[in-house]
Amino acid sequence: MRTIRTTGLAAAAALAVLLAACSTGGGGEGSTSGGSGDGTDTGSGEAAGLIGEDQMVGAMTDYGVGTTFKATEPVDFGLLYRDHPNYPVKNDWLVLSEIEANQNVTFTRTDVPLSDWDQKKALLISAGDAPDIISVTYPGQETQFVSGGALLPVSDYFEYMPNFTQKVADWGLQDELDTHKQADGKIYQLPGLREIPDVQYTVAIRDDLWQKAGITDDPATWDEFLEDLKTVQEANPDLSYAMSDRWTDSTTLGAFLNMMAPNFGTTGGWDYNNTWFDHDSGEFVFTGTSDAYKELVTYAASLVEAGVLDPEITQSDDQAVQKFVSGKSAAISGNTQTLSEYRTKLADSGNTEATVRLLTIPDGPAGNNLAGSQLSSGLLLSSKVADSPNLLALLQFVDWLYYSDEGIEFAAWGVEGTTYTKDADGTRHLMDDIGWSSLNPDAPKKLNADFGFFNGVFLLANGSTKDLLQSVMTDEIKDWTNDVLAKKETLPVKPAAGLDDLELESSSLLDSQLKDAVQAATAAFITGQRSLDTWDAYVSEINGLGAQQLIDTYNTAYQRTQG
Repeated sequence: MRTIRTTGLAAAAALAVLLAACSTGGGGEGSTSGGSGDGTDTGSGEAAGLIGEDQMVGAMTDYGVGTTFKATEPVDFGLLYRDHPNYPVKNDWLVLSEIEANQNVTFTRTDVPLSDWDQKKALLISAGDAPDIISVTYPGQETQFVSGGALLPVSDYFEYMPNFTQKVADWGLQDELDTHKQADGKIYQLPGLREIPDVQYTVAIRDDLWQKAGITDDPATWDEFLEDLKTVQEANPDLSYAMSDRWTDSTTLGAFLNMMAPNFGTTGGWDYNNTWFDHDSGEFVFTGTSDAYKELVTYAASLVEAGVLDPEITQSDDQAVQKFVSGKSAAISGNTQTLSEYRTKLADSGNTEATVRLLTIPDGPAGNNLAGSQLSSGLLLSSKVADSPNLLALLQFVDWLYYSDEGIEFAAWGVEGTTYTKDADGTRHLMDDIGWSSLNPDAPKKLNADFGFFNGVFLLANGSTKDLLQSVMTDEIKDWTNDVLAKKETLPVKPAAGLDDLELESSSLLDSQLKDAVQAATAAFITGQRSLDTWDAYVSEINGLGAQQLIDTYNTAYQRTQG
Protein backbone atom coordinates (compact mmCIF):
# COMPACT_ATOMS: atom_id res chain seq x y z
CA MET A 1 0.00 0.00 0.00
CA ARG A 2 1.07 3.56 -0.61
CA THR A 3 0.05 6.84 0.89
CA ILE A 4 0.11 10.12 -0.97
CA ARG A 5 2.43 12.93 -0.09
CA THR A 6 1.39 16.49 0.71
CA THR A 7 3.58 19.53 0.56
CA GLY A 8 4.03 22.48 2.84
CA LEU A 9 3.76 23.14 6.54
CA ALA A 10 0.27 24.63 6.22
CA ALA A 11 -1.07 21.54 4.50
CA ALA A 12 0.49 19.23 7.04
CA ALA A 13 -0.84 21.25 9.96
CA ALA A 14 -4.32 21.40 8.47
CA LEU A 15 -4.30 17.69 7.82
CA ALA A 16 -3.25 17.00 11.38
CA VAL A 17 -6.09 19.11 12.76
CA LEU A 18 -8.78 17.57 10.61
CA LEU A 19 -7.56 14.01 10.85
CA ALA A 20 -7.53 14.29 14.62
CA ALA A 21 -11.16 15.32 14.42
CA CYS A 22 -11.99 12.57 11.95
CA SER A 23 -10.53 9.95 14.24
CA THR A 24 -13.36 10.70 16.69
CA GLY A 25 -16.02 9.72 14.21
CA GLY A 26 -15.72 11.70 10.98
CA GLY A 27 -13.21 9.38 9.33
CA GLY A 28 -12.15 5.77 9.55
CA GLU A 29 -11.80 4.51 13.09
CA GLY A 30 -8.26 4.73 14.34
CA SER A 31 -7.11 7.09 11.58
CA THR A 32 -4.20 9.25 12.61
CA SER A 33 -2.01 11.88 11.10
CA GLY A 34 1.74 11.94 11.00
CA GLY A 35 2.31 14.87 8.69
CA SER A 36 5.48 16.85 8.53
CA GLY A 37 6.47 19.94 6.65
CA ASP A 38 9.17 18.26 4.59
CA GLY A 39 6.83 16.33 2.29
CA THR A 40 6.91 13.03 4.14
CA ASP A 41 3.83 10.82 4.30
CA THR A 42 0.86 12.51 5.99
CA GLY A 43 -1.56 9.60 6.12
CA SER A 44 -1.60 6.44 8.18
CA GLY A 45 -4.09 4.19 9.90
CA GLU A 46 -7.28 2.75 8.44
CA ALA A 47 -8.13 5.77 6.28
CA ALA A 48 -4.72 5.76 4.64
CA GLY A 49 -5.17 2.09 3.78
CA LEU A 50 -8.40 2.69 1.90
CA ILE A 51 -6.54 3.37 -1.34
CA GLY A 52 -4.26 0.72 -2.74
CA GLU A 53 -1.81 0.65 -5.64
CA ASP A 54 -4.49 -0.50 -8.06
CA GLN A 55 -6.62 2.58 -7.31
CA MET A 56 -3.95 5.18 -8.09
CA VAL A 57 -4.15 5.11 -11.88
CA GLY A 58 -3.76 8.66 -13.18
CA ALA A 59 -3.05 10.10 -9.72
CA MET A 60 -0.17 12.44 -8.94
CA THR A 61 2.45 11.29 -6.44
CA ASP A 62 3.38 14.82 -5.33
CA TYR A 63 -0.09 16.41 -5.14
CA GLY A 64 -0.59 18.96 -2.37
CA VAL A 65 -1.64 22.52 -1.58
CA GLY A 66 -0.33 24.79 -4.32
CA THR A 67 -0.03 21.96 -6.85
CA THR A 68 -1.94 22.15 -10.11
CA PHE A 69 -3.67 18.83 -10.59
CA LYS A 70 -3.01 17.05 -13.87
CA ALA A 71 -3.72 13.35 -14.22
CA THR A 72 -0.65 11.38 -15.24
CA GLU A 73 -2.73 9.74 -17.96
CA PRO A 74 -6.17 10.55 -19.42
CA VAL A 75 -9.02 9.83 -17.01
CA ASP A 76 -12.78 10.05 -17.47
CA PHE A 77 -15.23 10.64 -14.65
CA GLY A 78 -18.96 10.14 -14.69
CA LEU A 79 -20.77 13.41 -13.88
CA LEU A 80 -24.42 13.87 -12.97
CA TYR A 81 -24.89 17.31 -14.46
CA ARG A 82 -27.64 19.76 -13.43
CA ASP A 83 -28.58 21.50 -16.68
CA HIS A 84 -29.76 25.04 -15.91
CA PRO A 85 -32.09 26.66 -18.47
CA ASN A 86 -30.31 30.01 -18.12
CA TYR A 87 -27.04 28.46 -19.27
CA PRO A 88 -27.75 25.11 -20.96
CA VAL A 89 -24.71 22.89 -21.26
CA LYS A 90 -22.68 22.97 -24.48
CA ASN A 91 -20.14 20.36 -25.45
CA ASP A 92 -17.77 23.02 -26.80
CA TRP A 93 -17.67 25.11 -23.63
CA LEU A 94 -14.24 26.47 -22.77
CA VAL A 95 -14.49 25.11 -19.22
CA LEU A 96 -14.68 21.55 -20.55
CA SER A 97 -11.91 21.88 -23.13
CA GLU A 98 -9.59 23.54 -20.62
CA ILE A 99 -10.13 20.80 -18.04
CA GLU A 100 -9.37 18.21 -20.69
CA ALA A 101 -6.25 20.01 -21.92
CA ASN A 102 -4.80 21.04 -18.55
CA GLN A 103 -6.09 18.43 -16.10
CA ASN A 104 -6.24 15.46 -18.50
CA VAL A 105 -9.84 14.93 -17.37
CA THR A 106 -12.98 14.34 -19.43
CA PHE A 107 -16.53 13.69 -18.28
CA THR A 108 -19.15 11.20 -19.27
CA ARG A 109 -22.13 13.38 -18.45
CA THR A 110 -25.65 12.44 -17.49
CA ASP A 111 -27.48 15.69 -18.16
CA VAL A 112 -30.66 16.31 -16.16
CA PRO A 113 -32.84 19.42 -16.61
CA LEU A 114 -33.17 21.66 -13.57
CA SER A 115 -36.93 21.08 -13.51
CA ASP A 116 -36.38 17.32 -12.93
CA TRP A 117 -33.16 17.59 -10.98
CA ASP A 118 -34.05 16.55 -7.45
CA GLN A 119 -36.39 13.75 -8.51
CA LYS A 120 -34.04 12.28 -11.13
CA LYS A 121 -31.04 12.59 -8.84
CA ALA A 122 -32.85 10.71 -6.08
CA LEU A 123 -33.94 7.95 -8.46
CA LEU A 124 -30.43 7.41 -9.82
CA ILE A 125 -28.84 7.34 -6.37
CA SER A 126 -31.48 4.99 -4.95
CA ALA A 127 -31.05 2.60 -7.86
CA GLY A 128 -27.27 2.62 -7.53
CA ASP A 129 -26.95 4.10 -11.02
CA ALA A 130 -25.56 7.52 -10.16
CA PRO A 131 -22.32 8.55 -11.92
CA ASP A 132 -19.07 9.09 -10.02
CA ILE A 133 -19.69 12.77 -9.23
CA ILE A 134 -23.17 13.91 -8.19
CA SER A 135 -23.27 17.69 -8.48
CA VAL A 136 -25.38 20.38 -6.80
CA THR A 137 -26.54 18.73 -3.59
CA TYR A 138 -27.61 20.52 -0.44
CA PRO A 139 -26.82 19.50 3.15
CA GLY A 140 -29.31 16.91 4.35
CA GLN A 141 -30.24 15.62 0.91
CA GLU A 142 -27.74 12.81 1.33
CA THR A 143 -29.22 11.44 4.56
CA GLN A 144 -31.93 9.32 2.94
CA PHE A 145 -29.34 7.44 0.87
CA VAL A 146 -26.75 6.69 3.53
CA SER A 147 -28.19 3.42 4.82
CA GLY A 148 -28.50 2.05 1.28
CA GLY A 149 -24.76 2.27 0.75
CA ALA A 150 -25.02 4.25 -2.49
CA LEU A 151 -22.76 7.10 -1.37
CA LEU A 152 -19.07 7.27 -0.53
CA PRO A 153 -18.31 8.26 3.10
CA VAL A 154 -16.02 11.06 1.98
CA SER A 155 -14.78 11.81 5.49
CA ASP A 156 -12.79 8.55 5.29
CA TYR A 157 -10.79 10.16 2.50
CA PHE A 158 -10.27 13.73 3.76
CA GLU A 159 -6.54 13.13 4.17
CA TYR A 160 -6.26 12.81 0.38
CA MET A 161 -7.78 16.29 -0.07
CA PRO A 162 -5.17 18.77 1.22
CA ASN A 163 -6.86 21.95 -0.08
CA PHE A 164 -10.17 20.98 1.53
CA THR A 165 -8.58 20.16 4.87
CA GLN A 166 -6.46 23.30 4.89
CA LYS A 167 -9.46 25.58 4.33
CA VAL A 168 -11.52 23.80 6.98
CA ALA A 169 -8.70 24.36 9.47
CA ASP A 170 -7.73 27.90 8.45
CA TRP A 171 -11.32 29.17 8.34
CA GLY A 172 -12.47 27.46 11.53
CA LEU A 173 -15.14 25.35 9.82
CA GLN A 174 -14.74 22.12 11.77
CA ASP A 175 -17.72 22.69 14.06
CA GLU A 176 -20.04 23.42 11.16
CA LEU A 177 -18.61 20.54 9.13
CA ASP A 178 -19.34 18.23 12.06
CA THR A 179 -23.04 19.06 11.71
CA HIS A 180 -22.95 17.07 8.47
CA LYS A 181 -22.08 13.84 10.25
CA GLN A 182 -24.57 11.04 9.89
CA ALA A 183 -25.54 8.53 12.59
CA ASP A 184 -22.44 6.45 11.80
CA GLY A 185 -20.23 9.46 12.55
CA LYS A 186 -19.20 9.88 8.92
CA ILE A 187 -19.74 12.66 6.38
CA TYR A 188 -21.10 11.89 2.93
CA GLN A 189 -21.47 15.34 1.37
CA LEU A 190 -18.56 17.52 0.26
CA PRO A 191 -19.88 21.04 0.88
CA GLY A 192 -18.79 24.28 -0.67
CA LEU A 193 -16.56 26.25 1.73
CA ARG A 194 -16.77 29.99 2.27
CA GLU A 195 -14.21 32.14 4.05
CA ILE A 196 -16.99 34.51 5.12
CA PRO A 197 -20.67 33.84 5.91
CA ASP A 198 -23.16 33.89 3.07
CA VAL A 199 -24.84 37.30 3.01
CA GLN A 200 -27.17 38.02 0.12
CA TYR A 201 -30.77 38.67 1.09
CA THR A 202 -32.38 41.81 2.48
CA VAL A 203 -35.08 44.32 1.54
CA ALA A 204 -34.67 46.33 -1.67
CA ILE A 205 -36.33 49.74 -1.64
CA ARG A 206 -37.37 52.36 -4.19
CA ASP A 207 -35.07 54.95 -2.72
CA ASP A 208 -36.67 57.73 -4.75
CA LEU A 209 -39.99 57.06 -3.00
CA TRP A 210 -38.30 56.79 0.41
CA GLN A 211 -36.49 60.09 -0.10
CA LYS A 212 -39.78 61.70 -1.11
CA ALA A 213 -40.96 60.65 2.35
CA GLY A 214 -37.90 62.32 3.87
CA ILE A 215 -36.20 59.05 4.86
CA THR A 216 -32.49 58.87 4.11
CA ASP A 217 -31.19 56.52 6.82
CA ASP A 218 -31.68 52.76 7.06
CA PRO A 219 -33.94 51.59 9.89
CA ALA A 220 -31.90 50.40 12.85
CA THR A 221 -34.60 47.94 13.99
CA TRP A 222 -37.52 46.08 12.46
CA ASP A 223 -39.85 48.29 14.50
CA GLU A 224 -38.31 51.32 12.79
CA PHE A 225 -38.80 49.56 9.47
CA LEU A 226 -42.54 49.35 10.16
CA GLU A 227 -42.65 53.07 10.94
CA ASP A 228 -40.69 53.85 7.76
CA LEU A 229 -43.17 51.84 5.68
CA LYS A 230 -46.03 53.85 7.18
CA THR A 231 -44.27 57.12 6.40
CA VAL A 232 -43.47 56.07 2.82
CA GLN A 233 -47.05 55.02 2.20
CA GLU A 234 -48.43 58.32 3.49
CA ALA A 235 -46.01 60.33 1.34
CA ASN A 236 -46.72 58.36 -1.86
CA PRO A 237 -50.50 58.07 -2.35
CA ASP A 238 -50.12 56.08 -5.57
CA LEU A 239 -48.75 53.12 -3.60
CA SER A 240 -51.09 50.18 -3.15
CA TYR A 241 -48.83 48.90 -0.37
CA ALA A 242 -45.50 50.16 0.86
CA MET A 243 -44.21 46.57 0.50
CA SER A 244 -45.38 43.76 -1.75
CA ASP A 245 -43.18 40.71 -1.55
CA ARG A 246 -41.78 38.09 -3.90
CA TRP A 247 -40.50 34.54 -3.23
CA THR A 248 -43.70 33.85 -1.36
CA ASP A 249 -45.74 31.55 -3.60
CA SER A 250 -44.27 28.26 -2.32
CA THR A 251 -43.32 29.36 1.22
CA THR A 252 -45.06 32.20 3.00
CA LEU A 253 -42.78 35.25 2.83
CA GLY A 254 -39.94 32.80 2.25
CA ALA A 255 -37.05 35.24 1.95
CA PHE A 256 -38.49 37.95 4.19
CA LEU A 257 -39.09 35.74 7.23
CA ASN A 258 -35.79 34.01 6.58
CA MET A 259 -33.78 37.24 6.78
CA MET A 260 -35.66 38.49 9.86
CA ALA A 261 -35.72 35.27 11.88
CA PRO A 262 -32.13 35.30 13.30
CA ASN A 263 -32.85 38.70 14.86
CA PHE A 264 -35.88 37.18 16.58
CA GLY A 265 -33.92 34.15 17.81
CA THR A 266 -35.53 31.58 15.52
CA THR A 267 -35.80 30.32 11.94
CA GLY A 268 -38.52 31.12 9.44
CA GLY A 269 -39.46 31.21 5.79
CA TRP A 270 -37.17 29.24 3.49
CA ASP A 271 -34.93 28.05 6.32
CA TYR A 272 -37.73 27.13 8.71
CA ASN A 273 -36.90 23.94 10.56
CA ASN A 274 -39.04 22.24 13.20
CA THR A 275 -36.03 21.67 15.44
CA TRP A 276 -34.27 24.67 16.99
CA PHE A 277 -31.26 24.01 19.19
CA ASP A 278 -31.21 25.99 22.43
CA HIS A 279 -27.51 26.40 23.16
CA ASP A 280 -28.22 27.58 26.70
CA SER A 281 -30.09 24.42 27.69
CA GLY A 282 -28.24 22.11 25.33
CA GLU A 283 -31.48 20.69 23.95
CA PHE A 284 -33.65 20.83 20.87
CA VAL A 285 -37.00 22.63 21.13
CA PHE A 286 -39.89 22.81 18.68
CA THR A 287 -39.46 25.96 16.62
CA GLY A 288 -42.99 26.61 15.45
CA THR A 289 -44.49 26.85 18.94
CA SER A 290 -41.68 28.79 20.62
CA ASP A 291 -42.05 32.30 22.01
CA ALA A 292 -39.44 33.54 19.53
CA TYR A 293 -41.37 32.18 16.55
CA LYS A 294 -44.57 33.71 17.89
CA GLU A 295 -42.81 37.08 18.12
CA LEU A 296 -41.61 36.78 14.52
CA VAL A 297 -45.08 35.88 13.21
CA THR A 298 -46.69 38.60 15.31
CA TYR A 299 -44.35 41.20 13.80
CA ALA A 300 -45.08 40.09 10.23
CA ALA A 301 -48.81 40.15 11.00
CA SER A 302 -48.48 43.70 12.31
CA LEU A 303 -47.22 44.83 8.90
CA VAL A 304 -50.34 43.44 7.24
CA GLU A 305 -52.58 44.82 9.97
CA ALA A 306 -51.03 48.27 9.51
CA GLY A 307 -51.83 48.11 5.82
CA VAL A 308 -48.22 48.47 4.68
CA LEU A 309 -47.56 44.85 3.61
CA ASP A 310 -49.50 43.34 0.73
CA PRO A 311 -51.52 40.41 2.14
CA GLU A 312 -51.39 38.68 -1.25
CA ILE A 313 -48.86 36.05 -0.22
CA THR A 314 -49.42 33.62 -3.07
CA GLN A 315 -48.47 35.97 -5.89
CA SER A 316 -45.79 35.08 -8.39
CA ASP A 317 -42.41 36.76 -8.52
CA ASP A 318 -43.38 38.50 -11.76
CA GLN A 319 -46.45 40.02 -10.14
CA ALA A 320 -44.47 41.29 -7.17
CA VAL A 321 -41.66 42.71 -9.30
CA GLN A 322 -44.14 44.43 -11.61
CA LYS A 323 -45.75 46.18 -8.63
CA PHE A 324 -42.32 47.35 -7.50
CA VAL A 325 -41.31 48.58 -10.96
CA SER A 326 -44.63 50.30 -11.67
CA GLY A 327 -44.62 52.22 -8.39
CA LYS A 328 -47.41 50.28 -6.71
CA SER A 329 -44.99 49.19 -3.99
CA ALA A 330 -41.81 50.72 -2.61
CA ALA A 331 -40.14 47.70 -0.99
CA ILE A 332 -39.58 44.07 -1.94
CA SER A 333 -37.31 41.24 -0.87
CA GLY A 334 -34.11 41.23 -2.89
CA ASN A 335 -30.54 40.08 -2.94
CA THR A 336 -27.21 41.09 -4.33
CA GLN A 337 -28.12 39.72 -7.77
CA THR A 338 -31.67 41.08 -8.08
CA LEU A 339 -30.53 44.66 -7.51
CA SER A 340 -29.40 44.84 -11.14
CA GLU A 341 -32.59 43.05 -12.23
CA TYR A 342 -34.78 45.72 -10.62
CA ARG A 343 -32.76 48.54 -12.12
CA THR A 344 -32.86 47.03 -15.58
CA LYS A 345 -36.63 46.56 -15.46
CA LEU A 346 -37.13 50.13 -14.29
CA ALA A 347 -34.97 51.41 -17.14
CA ASP A 348 -36.79 49.22 -19.65
CA SER A 349 -40.10 50.67 -18.43
CA GLY A 350 -38.86 54.17 -19.21
CA ASN A 351 -38.48 55.21 -15.58
CA THR A 352 -35.07 56.83 -15.49
CA GLU A 353 -35.69 58.75 -12.26
CA ALA A 354 -36.25 55.74 -9.99
CA THR A 355 -33.40 54.57 -7.77
CA VAL A 356 -33.07 51.24 -5.96
CA ARG A 357 -30.82 50.20 -3.11
CA LEU A 358 -30.47 47.49 -0.48
CA LEU A 359 -31.19 48.07 3.20
CA THR A 360 -28.74 46.90 5.83
CA ILE A 361 -30.63 44.18 7.70
CA PRO A 362 -32.18 45.76 10.84
CA ASP A 363 -31.77 44.51 14.40
CA GLY A 364 -34.47 42.56 16.21
CA PRO A 365 -35.52 41.71 19.76
CA ALA A 366 -32.93 38.91 19.92
CA GLY A 367 -30.10 41.18 18.81
CA ASN A 368 -28.19 41.94 15.64
CA ASN A 369 -27.70 38.42 14.34
CA LEU A 370 -26.86 36.62 11.16
CA ALA A 371 -27.44 32.92 10.53
CA GLY A 372 -24.87 33.01 7.77
CA SER A 373 -23.50 29.57 7.08
CA GLN A 374 -19.99 29.16 5.74
CA LEU A 375 -20.91 25.87 4.07
CA SER A 376 -22.96 25.75 0.92
CA SER A 377 -24.32 23.33 -1.64
CA GLY A 378 -21.77 20.77 -2.67
CA LEU A 379 -21.42 17.34 -4.22
CA LEU A 380 -21.64 13.65 -3.48
CA LEU A 381 -19.53 10.78 -4.73
CA SER A 382 -20.98 7.43 -5.68
CA SER A 383 -19.85 4.55 -3.48
CA LYS A 384 -18.84 2.76 -6.69
CA VAL A 385 -15.75 4.97 -6.94
CA ALA A 386 -14.30 3.13 -3.92
CA ASP A 387 -13.40 0.31 -6.31
CA SER A 388 -12.32 2.52 -9.20
CA PRO A 389 -8.73 2.37 -10.45
CA ASN A 390 -8.95 6.18 -10.67
CA LEU A 391 -10.16 6.74 -7.08
CA LEU A 392 -7.13 8.75 -5.95
CA ALA A 393 -7.08 10.78 -9.17
CA LEU A 394 -10.77 11.57 -8.66
CA LEU A 395 -10.20 12.77 -5.09
CA GLN A 396 -7.25 14.90 -6.19
CA PHE A 397 -9.19 16.42 -9.08
CA VAL A 398 -12.21 17.24 -6.90
CA ASP A 399 -9.91 18.75 -4.28
CA TRP A 400 -8.15 20.90 -6.88
CA LEU A 401 -11.22 22.14 -8.79
CA TYR A 402 -13.52 22.84 -5.85
CA TYR A 403 -11.14 23.73 -3.03
CA SER A 404 -7.81 25.05 -4.35
CA ASP A 405 -7.48 28.79 -4.92
CA GLU A 406 -6.30 28.10 -8.47
CA GLY A 407 -9.18 25.77 -9.28
CA ILE A 408 -11.78 28.09 -7.78
CA GLU A 409 -10.46 31.09 -9.70
CA PHE A 410 -10.58 29.05 -12.90
CA ALA A 411 -14.14 27.86 -12.27
CA ALA A 412 -15.28 31.39 -11.45
CA TRP A 413 -13.43 33.61 -13.93
CA GLY A 414 -12.24 31.27 -16.66
CA VAL A 415 -8.95 31.67 -18.47
CA GLU A 416 -6.78 34.72 -17.94
CA GLY A 417 -6.25 36.53 -21.22
CA THR A 418 -9.31 34.88 -22.79
CA THR A 419 -12.26 35.62 -20.49
CA TYR A 420 -10.64 38.07 -18.07
CA THR A 421 -7.55 40.13 -17.30
CA LYS A 422 -5.84 40.72 -13.97
CA ASP A 423 -4.17 43.92 -12.78
CA ALA A 424 -0.86 43.96 -10.97
CA ASP A 425 -2.76 44.28 -7.67
CA GLY A 426 -4.82 41.19 -8.47
CA THR A 427 -8.02 42.96 -9.51
CA ARG A 428 -9.85 40.94 -12.16
CA HIS A 429 -11.81 42.36 -15.09
CA LEU A 430 -14.00 40.51 -17.55
CA MET A 431 -13.26 41.09 -21.20
CA ASP A 432 -15.41 43.91 -22.57
CA ASP A 433 -17.53 41.53 -24.65
CA ILE A 434 -18.22 39.15 -21.74
CA GLY A 435 -20.69 39.80 -18.92
CA TRP A 436 -21.95 38.13 -15.78
CA SER A 437 -24.68 39.44 -13.47
CA SER A 438 -23.88 43.10 -12.72
CA LEU A 439 -20.47 42.92 -14.41
CA ASN A 440 -20.69 44.14 -18.03
CA PRO A 441 -24.44 43.38 -18.00
CA ASP A 442 -24.92 44.53 -21.61
CA ALA A 443 -22.07 42.47 -23.07
CA PRO A 444 -23.07 40.17 -25.95
CA LYS A 445 -21.47 37.08 -24.38
CA LYS A 446 -22.10 35.61 -20.95
CA LEU A 447 -19.45 33.99 -18.77
CA ASN A 448 -21.74 31.10 -17.83
CA ALA A 449 -23.94 30.62 -20.89
CA ASP A 450 -21.18 30.93 -23.51
CA PHE A 451 -18.17 29.54 -21.68
CA GLY A 452 -19.51 27.39 -18.80
CA PHE A 453 -17.81 29.30 -15.99
CA PHE A 454 -19.46 30.60 -12.83
CA ASN A 455 -21.58 27.48 -13.01
CA GLY A 456 -22.80 25.77 -9.83
CA VAL A 457 -21.78 22.37 -11.19
CA PHE A 458 -18.10 23.34 -11.25
CA LEU A 459 -18.04 26.10 -8.63
CA LEU A 460 -19.16 25.63 -5.04
CA ALA A 461 -19.93 28.55 -2.72
CA ASN A 462 -19.53 31.04 -5.58
CA GLY A 463 -15.86 31.52 -5.01
CA SER A 464 -14.91 30.26 -1.54
CA THR A 465 -12.19 32.77 -0.60
CA LYS A 466 -13.29 36.26 0.42
CA ASP A 467 -11.23 37.68 -2.41
CA LEU A 468 -12.93 35.53 -5.02
CA LEU A 469 -16.38 35.91 -3.48
CA GLN A 470 -16.08 39.69 -3.62
CA SER A 471 -14.23 39.83 -6.92
CA VAL A 472 -17.52 39.50 -8.82
CA MET A 473 -19.26 42.15 -6.71
CA THR A 474 -19.65 45.78 -7.66
CA ASP A 475 -18.20 48.25 -5.17
CA GLU A 476 -21.74 48.97 -3.99
CA ILE A 477 -22.47 45.30 -3.22
CA LYS A 478 -19.05 44.78 -1.67
CA ASP A 479 -19.57 47.75 0.66
CA TRP A 480 -23.05 46.51 1.59
CA THR A 481 -21.75 43.01 2.31
CA ASN A 482 -18.90 44.24 4.46
CA ASP A 483 -21.24 46.58 6.32
CA VAL A 484 -23.60 43.71 7.18
CA LEU A 485 -20.74 41.43 8.25
CA ALA A 486 -19.23 44.17 10.41
CA LYS A 487 -22.50 44.85 12.23
CA LYS A 488 -23.89 41.35 12.62
CA GLU A 489 -22.95 38.56 15.00
CA THR A 490 -23.04 35.14 13.38
CA LEU A 491 -25.13 32.68 15.38
CA PRO A 492 -23.56 29.36 16.42
CA VAL A 493 -24.38 26.42 14.20
CA LYS A 494 -26.98 23.84 15.18
CA PRO A 495 -25.31 20.53 16.05
CA ALA A 496 -26.16 17.34 14.23
CA ALA A 497 -28.70 15.26 16.11
CA GLY A 498 -27.27 11.97 14.83
CA LEU A 499 -30.55 10.13 14.20
CA ASP A 500 -30.13 6.47 13.30
CA ASP A 501 -31.99 4.79 10.43
CA LEU A 502 -34.97 3.79 12.55
CA GLU A 503 -35.28 7.27 14.05
CA LEU A 504 -34.99 8.87 10.63
CA GLU A 505 -37.70 6.62 9.23
CA SER A 506 -40.06 7.23 12.14
CA SER A 507 -39.54 10.99 12.23
CA SER A 508 -39.36 11.98 8.55
CA LEU A 509 -43.08 11.81 7.82
CA LEU A 510 -43.93 13.35 11.19
CA ASP A 511 -41.46 16.16 10.55
CA SER A 512 -42.99 16.87 7.14
CA GLN A 513 -46.55 16.88 8.48
CA LEU A 514 -45.66 19.22 11.32
CA LYS A 515 -43.83 21.58 8.98
CA ASP A 516 -46.85 21.75 6.66
CA ALA A 517 -49.11 22.50 9.63
CA VAL A 518 -46.82 25.25 10.91
CA GLN A 519 -46.54 26.84 7.48
CA ALA A 520 -50.31 26.83 6.99
CA ALA A 521 -50.88 28.42 10.38
CA THR A 522 -48.10 30.95 9.78
CA ALA A 523 -49.80 32.14 6.60
CA ALA A 524 -53.17 32.37 8.35
CA PHE A 525 -51.77 34.35 11.30
CA ILE A 526 -49.86 36.80 9.12
CA THR A 527 -52.76 37.56 6.78
CA GLY A 528 -55.23 37.87 9.64
CA GLN A 529 -57.30 34.87 8.56
CA ARG A 530 -56.56 33.51 12.01
CA SER A 531 -56.32 35.67 15.11
CA LEU A 532 -53.14 35.58 17.14
CA ASP A 533 -55.43 35.34 20.14
CA THR A 534 -55.77 31.66 19.20
CA TRP A 535 -52.03 31.01 19.53
CA ASP A 536 -52.45 28.73 22.55
CA ALA A 537 -55.03 26.66 20.64
CA TYR A 538 -52.58 26.45 17.73
CA VAL A 539 -49.83 25.22 20.07
CA SER A 540 -52.19 22.50 21.32
CA GLU A 541 -52.94 21.50 17.73
CA ILE A 542 -49.24 21.20 16.86
CA ASN A 543 -48.53 19.25 20.03
CA GLY A 544 -51.42 16.98 19.14
CA LEU A 545 -49.75 16.25 15.81
CA GLY A 546 -46.65 14.94 17.59
CA ALA A 547 -44.33 17.91 18.10
CA GLN A 548 -43.06 16.65 21.44
CA GLN A 549 -42.52 13.17 20.01
CA LEU A 550 -40.30 14.68 17.31
CA ILE A 551 -38.32 16.73 19.80
CA ASP A 552 -37.88 13.75 22.14
CA THR A 553 -36.49 11.72 19.24
CA TYR A 554 -33.97 14.44 18.41
CA ASN A 555 -32.88 14.98 21.99
CA THR A 556 -32.49 11.25 22.60
CA ALA A 557 -30.30 10.91 19.51
CA TYR A 558 -28.31 14.01 20.36
CA GLN A 559 -27.61 12.88 23.91
CA ARG A 560 -26.44 9.54 22.52
CA THR A 561 -23.86 11.31 20.35
CA GLN A 562 -22.59 13.19 23.40
CA GLY A 563 -21.64 9.92 25.05
